[in-house]
Amino acid sequence: MQQPTRLARRHLSTTALVFMIIAASAPLTVLAGGVPTSFAVSGLLGVPVGYLILGLILAVFAIGYGAMSGHVQNAGAFYAYVAEGLGNRQGIAAAILALVSYNMMQVGLYGLFGFSLATLITGLTGMTVPWWLAALAGWVIVGVLGVNSVDLSAKVLGILVALEFLVVGVVSVLALVAAPEGIGLQTLDPQNFFTPGIGVLLAFGIAAFMGFESGAIYSEETKNPRKTVARATYIAVAVIAVFYMFSSWAFSVGVGASNIVSSSQELGPDLVFVWLAERSTLLADVANVLFITSLLAALVAFHNGAARYFFALGRTGVLPKKLGLTSVRTGAPFAGSLAQSCVAIIVIVVFAIAGAGSPLGDLFPVLTLFTWLTNAAAFGLVFLLAVTSIAVVAWFSRNHHGHGVGTRVVAPVISALGLLTVAALILVNFDLMIGAEGPSPLVAIMPGIIIGSGVVGLIWGEVIRRLRPDVYRAMQHEDQIPESQELPVVTNHPHS
Repeated sequence: MQQPTRLARRHLSTTALVFMIIAASAPLTVLAGGVPTSFAVSGLLGVPVGYLILGLILAVFAIGYGAMSGHVQNAGAFYAYVAEGLGNRQGIAAAILALVSYNMMQVGLYGLFGFSLATLITGLTGMTVPWWLAALAGWVIVGVLGVNSVDLSAKVLGILVALEFLVVGVVSVLALVAAPEGIGLQTLDPQNFFTPGIGVLLAFGIAAFMGFESGAIYSEETKNPRKTVARATYIAVAVIAVFYMFSSWAFSVGVGASNIVSSSQELGPDLVFVWLAERSTLLADVANVLFITSLLAALVAFHNGAARYFFALGRTGVLPKKLGLTSVRTGAPFAGSLAQSCVAIIVIVVFAIAGAGSPLGDLFPVLTLFTWLTNAAAFGLVFLLAVTSIAVVAWFSRNHHGHGVGTRVVAPVISALGLLTVAALILVNFDLMIGAEGPSPLVAIMPGIIIGSGVVGLIWGEVIRRLRPDVYRAMQHEDQIPESQELPVVTNHPHS
């Protein structure tokens, strides 16, 4: 029997997709890690406003992106959009760049996950566990979920995200009740955002949204791809932006606007847990556990994204065809999932060996594996978002598909300019983002890997065009679904 190369069809609802998108953004991880880091590094009070501004930029991006998602469905979203808009060679470049970025983001998270889980185990039991062993425990869980039905991942992520929202909500309420300086609006004052240092705020803040674009990756697995992806993306961006703005403002009130920067610089990501422990040791312990499950949820979300890029590129012949195989039982892209798991374990082992006896001690996986890879990945994904905006304009210029000029031109042009600006700010501030003290070759190496992957993709696209013209031609328009052939909406989950 021939192995299938199609994903499970029409399972995911809008709600399930929203949870999967938000899981990648990891709300509790952002509050515990991203918010204090932004306050500490920028030295500015405008962090909450930064989340709102970035949310607006991404909401504008979602207008054209969402409109195109109703006409082009493919598990390799960036690949399909750029290929349809700008050409196959550019699409292959975008796909390789996206594949590298998603893998770097996913694998980099193992550094923080392994460190956090090992620290929690030591605190609860007194037993010392190496970070890489803790990371491997997460790797097994992620790998198992990756080769199973996407419905299982959606259910697990739904529960974890709901718990994250609950604990962040509780922290926010406690913060507003504590309010040592009263409930003020200093951190919401635009003057504290539009000031020198704004670039640092935007560069650090954008990482909190990474994964929001992942809805289109699941377009082949949604109940109604014409509506579900766009709707879920709009909802996720709105929820993420407002929630991050509110929770970061509330926490600044709980610590005190006059102390939030200095406290963040002193305690860093431990600030939230130290602050909670002063009020409730039990709540601090619960938050610590949910912080780890938040990271696990993000690991699963980015694993699924990388697996589907492997699948999409294998199916079309850009990468070995075997990567395009799916499970007969679950419809999951098991070959792509296994490929991503292989990449992850190789990198974990390499960093485990490199970190043995490192002067960085226990912080080695956080300061290297996590910091280096995730910041480089954030640059790659932001750059891809900007390129995708340009592709949206190009694609709609050939056929309006009934959309107005605001949707197909104005919104994507504005978002492209905004996203290119943020990508440039990440490059300019990359030394700060990786914590480099003085000149560091990593400032060029890590973003260079991202740009280099795109260049390799362009070259590989040209190789395919010349040596395998049949494969190259077959890529064109294969992902468009004509209006007359819209697939039916499935209202009930089919029983297996």
